[in-house]
Amino acid sequence: MDILETIVASKRKEIEPFKAKSPVSRFEKEGFFWEICNRSLVQHLLMPDSTGIIAEFKRKSPSKGWFKTRELEVEPVVTAYNKSAAGISVLTDDSFFGGDLDDLIQTKVVTDIPVLRKDFIIDQWQIAESKAFGADVILLIAACLSPEEVKQFATYAKSIGLESILEIHNEEELGHCCEEISMIGVNNRNLKTFEVDINTSLSLISKIPPEKPAIAESGISSTRAIVTLRQAGFRGF
Repeated sequence: MDILETIVASKRKEIEPFKAKSPVSRFEKEGFFWEICNRSLVQHLLMPDSTGIIAEFKRKSPSKGWFKTRELEVEPVVTAYNKSAAGISVLTDDSFFGGDLDDLIQTKVVTDIPVLRKDFIIDQWQIAESKAFGADVILLIAACLSPEEVKQFATYAKSIGLESILEIHNEEELGHCCEEISMIGVNNRNLKTFEVDINTSLSLISKIPPEKPAIAESGISSTRAIVTLRQAGFRGF
């Protein structure tokens, strides 16, 4: 199996025991499910003075290992992001990225900009979980979902006040787009090989529906790259 297949297989095993213990009906009664108004990432990206930057809290990756230890406190990092970012992405996968849902909650309570739960969502149950733990936005990865699943998940997310980003890596995956999707992200990293090429975004921007704000993801390491991507039509980075 490639890296993505390995992660998805692990995720399926991971969530099954929790689904039995915490049904969706429980999430609907707890946490942030009904108490917190959704913060719109779409609105923040479209603001005239928006930096468009979605800053990420991530402790490790399969390719680079640990670079933010488990002991690192969330608050000082995300409050710094809160000063100028359009949104904050929080990795919640434990097995491969060292994340935790507590990182999501802590980010929500100390910031006032939209919070994206970045994980491998393969079940509607995870979307209810995301809402209960403070997410404003979820990520739907085309490479591990069918077009039917994307539509189902995006529709449910919208019904409970969450925005959704459809993540693609090639033109074929644009076929997963549907009306209920809020934004489209182009991942410059191939999730099957983890190779990164910023030209992936530049080659796809003209094919993204103009009514869906476009986000360039991964491999952005300079202001020059952001300027190039913004001039091409991207609103988020």
